[in-house]
Amino acid sequence: MAFAITSSAFAPNGSIPTKYTCEGDQTSPPVEWTGAPGGTKSLALIVEDPDAPALAPLVHAIVWGIPATERRLAEGAIVRDGDGGADGRDVGRNSFFSEGWLPPDPPTGHGSHDYVFQLFALSETPTLSANPGRAAIVEAMAGKVLAAGILVGTYSRGEPAGLARDFQGAVPT
Repeated sequence: MAFAITSSAFAPNGSIPTKYTCEGDQTSPPVEWTGAPGGTKSLALIVEDPDAPALAPLVHAIVWGIPATERRLAEGAIVRDGDGGADGRDVGRNSFFSEGWLPPDPPTGHGSHDYVFQLFALSETPTLSANPGRAAIVEAMAGKVLAAGILVGTYSRGEPAGLARDFQGAVPT
């Protein structure tokens, strides 16, 4: 069985419902997985937007130390948790330097963005400080990844790309 990540909220490469975005409840969507390989000690999830107009993908969520026995993160599970949960899981920092879910919020006129949910099965649980950022978790996972699963969801504000306004508010012709 392949290591796979899915969501009951949206299909692979499908649209993420508004409920989980900046225009909705701003809660994290549910994610489920199957097929973690033998020897998995913990899991880590990184959610990124590679389409963001930035030098690096915009990080929307980090959760690490997820027990190997878990098979899902429930809707709304990616929230501030201080120094982490009693089971060892911890929510890291998103690109806005805060803990928890950073809801999809593509710039107006920027078109559809991909939101890449990356789940890693790890041979050991990395030792990290509370609330790590992307660089720290990626470095700590080096040499420990047994398998990875990817789920992509999309979101846009409903307008096609290329309708960005100029600084005076006019639509380019």
